[in-house]
Amino acid sequence: MAGFLSLDQLFEGRHFDREIIVLCARWYLRFKLSFRGLVEMMAERGLPLAHTTIMRWVHHYAPEFERRWNRIARPAGPSWRVDETYVKIRGEWMYLYRAVDRAGNTVDFHLSARRDVAAAKAFFRKAVKSQGSTPTTIILGGYAASHRAVREMMADGQLGTDTKLRSSKYLNNLIEQDHRGVKLRLGPMLGFKRFRSAAVTIAGVELLRRIHKGRFNLGRMLLKDRSTPAVWHAVLAA
Repeated sequence: MAGFLSLDQLFEGRHFDREIIVLCARWYLRFKLSFRGLVEMMAERGLPLAHTTIMRWVHHYAPEFERRWNRIARPAGPSWRVDETYVKIRGEWMYLYRAVDRAGNTVDFHLSARRDVAAAKAFFRKAVKSQGSTPTTIILGGYAASHRAVREMMADGQLGTDTKLRSSKYLNNLIEQDHRGVKLRLGPMLGFKRFRSAAVTIAGVELLRRIHKGRFNLGRMLLKDRSTPAVWHAVLAA
């Protein structure tokens, strides 16, 4: 497919086999592991690795994994629960905008250094682009900037003029609970040093959570072997 390297090109020049690279990146993004903990696990399997090697694999391949999996992503529902949570980068709190639909399926995320109208608009533009449609309902918390962002985007046509905007702490419990899955994974990472590496890693974490939620159409791939390695190989090679 145009725009995608072949698997041989994607992993060209790597010292370790691509299956080891994918395994380490996948385990790190999915499970509550530190780089050094994963190094120890690999050492018990006879694979001597440096923690910086796995870190480079994650930063390099997570965006490519996301691009390739997104080709078979299922869209989320039209009712979005939107909220922000916090991520520490270089000792400072940054803002992670996230949304799920009424069934708890991930809509999208956006990492921002600020919590304001511009950041909220950036999140909604990204979410609409990834979903390919505007939501019918947006449920927010009480933060005024997000409400203003939605109203302004409805006025200038970036969101549907018939989009319903609601504020409900009760209904937004769903997104607040979903934050926990991401925060539990980020905790063992002990913070980030760079904004870009944080954004890349969080995108990988969100991808693995979407896979865990079953948000990808694997049926059309006609896989005989549904084991995780076989599925990943098929998606990356497609």
